[in-house]
Amino acid sequence: MSDYDKDLVEQGILHYKFKEFEAARRYCERALEVTDDYETRTRAYYYLSLMATDLKEKRNYLEEVLAIDPVHAEARRDLAILDGRLKPEEIVNPDALAMQTTGTVAAQSDRFTCPKCGGKMTYAPDGRSLVCEYCNRAQILGDKRAREQDFFAAMATSKGHSVPVAMQISHCQGCGAEFILPAKEMTTICAYCGSAHVTHQQRDLSTPDSIIPMTVDQNAVENALLARMGKYSIILKDKVLSPRGFYIPVWTFDLVGSIPWNGFVYRDKKRIPVSGDEPVSSHGTHVPASKKLSDLLPDILPGYNFYSAVEYDPRFLAGWPVQVYEVPLSNAALSARVSVVKEIRAKIISNNGQVMDLSYVTSGISISAFNLVLVPLWLAEVSVEGQVLRMAINGASGEVHGKVPRRGIAGWIEDMVNGK
Repeated sequence: MSDYDKDLVEQGILHYKFKEFEAARRYCERALEVTDDYETRTRAYYYLSLMATDLKEKRNYLEEVLAIDPVHAEARRDLAILDGRLKPEEIVNPDALAMQTTGTVAAQSDRFTCPKCGGKMTYAPDGRSLVCEYCNRAQILGDKRAREQDFFAAMATSKGHSVPVAMQISHCQGCGAEFILPAKEMTTICAYCGSAHVTHQQRDLSTPDSIIPMTVDQNAVENALLARMGKYSIILKDKVLSPRGFYIPVWTFDLVGSIPWNGFVYRDKKRIPVSGDEPVSSHGTHVPASKKLSDLLPDILPGYNFYSAVEYDPRFLAGWPVQVYEVPLSNAALSARVSVVKEIRAKIISNNGQVMDLSYVTSGISISAFNLVLVPLWLAEVSVEGQVLRMAINGASGEVHGKVPRRGIAGWIEDMVNGK
């Protein structure tokens, strides 16, 4: 940016702050006429968008900003307001958020009853229906595909900064009993009448955006465990404790942008500078929203097809527990960025040889969309040679995960390699 270009933009901004909009507009338009500098054009277009009274003109200016800088946060936010995806009154100051509730909070719950006989209806793991436990009447659920949420719009509101409360109280609509839900859970079954309940989230809990329906039942889980152990010549017989099926929350993110980098390599014993601009286009980067099962989730999460998720409907949870998310959106977004940067760093080294003193700038990448997805999971404990092994089973595919002790020569070799 030349001094002349910079002066034009600064003069335009100064007049804008003094509400001298006609003069501000002339300076910004003049800056666009005389410069090809990206920073100058971005600032000029953005301030012109702030002064535009015609909505079509305002949109054009914002789109010009994003065409130059796809991660311009203010332009993304203003375009979300223009599109109706964000309301101005929902915007919060993240440095002045109200203290969140830490005590017990009352929560409303739903009871899903059969319209034919009034019996309890629970979700059947066929991926598509609720079934009455008494008359077997089925109610087909929707399969509308989930839409991704705008990350910039969410981070401008309290949704991007909230965390769950400590406890909730649910009132049973079946028998009137009240009970405290276990910590970090959103659903339960009444201990008195067995009614299936799904609690509504409090104000500072984000409603899930989508869900991968449970399609694997308990029998299938037990058969999958038997098959997995059979590969290791382990006969379980009665050693499988009853598997427990539930949903866990997972954040998914789409990231876009680029990472400029530089370093040097040795070729023919010569130190040669290398540099580049690595594009970033990552879709469906997942981050666990729960801190539990940290030993199993890295292996099991890649096995889920997140593109198969459907729009969230609380009826999918009838009779199935679901864990409340513990990792807020803002923290998960940082983890997603770290994960993608590691992948890009490995890609740079792979494509350019052993790059020494590699340095890069990550400010050019941004999260464009996100989803809070509930994924189905089964947990089971298996007793093998005096050890209780915890196994996780993908509730959508039946794939089994968990460390199994190896026997025979293969196990002996593995122990030798690991120094056991």
